[in-house]
Amino acid sequence: MKPRILVVEDDAALNAMLCIQFEEQGLEVSAVTSLGEARRVLASTGPDLVLLDQQLPDGQGVDFLQELRCSEPDLTVVMMTGLHDLDLAIRAIQHGAFDFIHKPVQAVELRHAITKALEHGRLVRKSRALDESTAQGAQPGDMIGQSRAMLEVSKEIALVADSEARVLISGESGTGKELVARAIHNHSGRQGPFLAVNCAAIVETLLESELFGHEKGSFTGAIGRKEGKFELATDGSLFLDEVGELALPLQAKLLRVLQEGVFERVGGTQQLTTRARVIAATNRDLKAEVAAGAFREDLLYRLEVIHLRMPSLRDRLVDLPLLVEGLMRRLASALHRPPLRVTEGAMRLLAAHDWPGNVRELENVLTQALIRSRSQALTPELVVLGGDTTSGPHGRTDAQDKRGDAPRTLDEVEANHIQYVLDYCEGHKGRSCEVLDISRPALDRKIRKYGLVLP
Repeated sequence: MKPRILVVEDDAALNAMLCIQFEEQGLEVSAVTSLGEARRVLASTGPDLVLLDQQLPDGQGVDFLQELRCSEPDLTVVMMTGLHDLDLAIRAIQHGAFDFIHKPVQAVELRHAITKALEHGRLVRKSRALDESTAQGAQPGDMIGQSRAMLEVSKEIALVADSEARVLISGESGTGKELVARAIHNHSGRQGPFLAVNCAAIVETLLESELFGHEKGSFTGAIGRKEGKFELATDGSLFLDEVGELALPLQAKLLRVLQEGVFERVGGTQQLTTRARVIAATNRDLKAEVAAGAFREDLLYRLEVIHLRMPSLRDRLVDLPLLVEGLMRRLASALHRPPLRVTEGAMRLLAAHDWPGNVRELENVLTQALIRSRSQALTPELVVLGGDTTSGPHGRTDAQDKRGDAPRTLDEVEANHIQYVLDYCEGHKGRSCEVLDISRPALDRKIRKYGLVLP
């Protein structure tokens, strides 16, 4: 559907010229010569933009602008006047005008102003629609939450999804950065796949091959040609998780791809192109890494066209009941069990926890509760915090009682949880992957990383 513009201008010759110009831009145009006519048009049709003159036979444009702000708050308005009046321009902007242009109107200036105004209006309407959907509990992708922080994240996703801009997502481990990346891809309209690479989980010598592919015989074990993620993700999105872990030589090669869109497979000479949109994520302060010489400043600028920050779980505890409900349904389905009813006591314990592992840690706690439960209720005794499944109620050990809470690293919590799931699934990797919601290769890597034992 063509964007619709309403021109409110009492000069018939100028009206005719504007109509011709806007139609050449591919716009649907209506033109009126008074505020009374403008009100009638607005009552019957909903334009995307109003080009409003200041001096009209039945009133002033800036007064009508105030009226529009009450009746049509999301309508984009560009003011136009033959008077070079700074106070008037300031009043117009204060009352909600997107832009203010002077007569005689320059065609190039007007085209530019209208294009920007229409894009602004589109984003406003998109953001408004997203506000309405999130108020009803709908979220992009699988993200859950109605806190102000999560609503802002959702709006950012809506605004950047269908652009070509690269996005850098920052936040603590376990906050759901990959979910955000998937939501951006799912709302982008891209026809290619969404592919993810964890830059911290693959050894440096293999990561280059994972990203760019390799030719047969390029290194020991390269028994055939392999296409890399940049090649496979063309017309789709490539998610680089923990991009701050990249070694400097790989950073240089990534920079070349982002700058020129070209690369070669390991051991190859053929120059390949990619149209993959890169979305990166990190739990590091990359500006501090730049200052320390561990991350390239030029690469950071290439990755951080749009910066989206994920809130920690402790900063959005208002979302905890919704998160518990949503995660409980998904985890119970994976375990082929009915969801547990969360008691008030259990919810109080969950709300009092600091959640250093964020949503991922919450998943672990709920998974263990589902596995250990012998009833239909999640009671305080099933709330094991800190990753210790051998402890007594609420996850406290005797040693902890003697010396205070001993903090665990996220790796320790994750290793403990994966071992617990492996034991529960009697070493069946397929079932364990389903419960943990990770791929088989990812599970194998974590088993090797943590030295876990299959029962």
